[in-house]
Amino acid sequence: MSWQAINRFSPRSAFNGIADQVPEALPPRPGVVAGPLDLRVLELLTARLCHELIGPIAAINNGVELLADEPVLARGDADPDFVHDAIALVGDSASRAASRLQFYRFAYGYGQGRSMVGSPPDELASRFFEKTRIACDYGESIRALPLDWQRLACNLLLTGAEALSRGGSLVLAVAPDGLDLEATGEFAALPPETSAALSLATPVAALTSRSVQAYFTGLLAEALGCRLVRSEELRRLRLTAVALAGQAAAEPGRSPAFPEPAAGDIVIGVSTGSRST
Repeated sequence: MSWQAINRFSPRSAFNGIADQVPEALPPRPGVVAGPLDLRVLELLTARLCHELIGPIAAINNGVELLADEPVLARGDADPDFVHDAIALVGDSASRAASRLQFYRFAYGYGQGRSMVGSPPDELASRFFEKTRIACDYGESIRALPLDWQRLACNLLLTGAEALSRGGSLVLAVAPDGLDLEATGEFAALPPETSAALSLATPVAALTSRSVQAYFTGLLAEALGCRLVRSEELRRLRLTAVALAGQAAAEPGRSPAFPEPAAGDIVIGVSTGSRST
């Protein structure tokens, strides 16, 4: 692999468009996180990404070690079933590692105004949740949105997945009141730590590798001029990104007039320009 190819997956390129794209002296643009991210947020996102990749990469290493330790390989009379199983382990693990890396490259690294590289977001999401206990329905209406809104959608998927510790389903769609994620499953609920981070109420110093994903999702919603509304029922969690009046439209050329949250809904994030530090 060339150094150019390696650089594509460096920490700097992974977060290109977030920390480096918008100088502090310039006014924020719709869809771009205003100002550089705090170093601790970048550290925690990097740690989370590494955690997601450790499992499949370790499995690749185990498969290679199994093949290397098989004494009959050198004689050419290895057990075909053994070789097949080892190769299948390596291939499946490599596929899972690639799917996770490609999904996170878009979710964390896509910069507003840039062209999409590789598969579209819906395919990335489908492969990311493939062979997991969570089924993902990336609605047709979401696929028509601008890429910066789809980036928010992908991060909502990651946040919603944290509410489904025992598996379930995630459904993304454009609802009348905004960009909507519905998580359904046993004990579907966000921990208090995650809810606080999603509303950007958690001080950066208090963030952890478990809560940083929700915090980053809240930052993206804020950059798009959204407030996040949460509603919970038995076995069901709903997160909706509602565009504030006068902010960027959810669809090209359309300025939606989303209604106020319904009674019982909890507004967990509002783009006010202030947050805990």
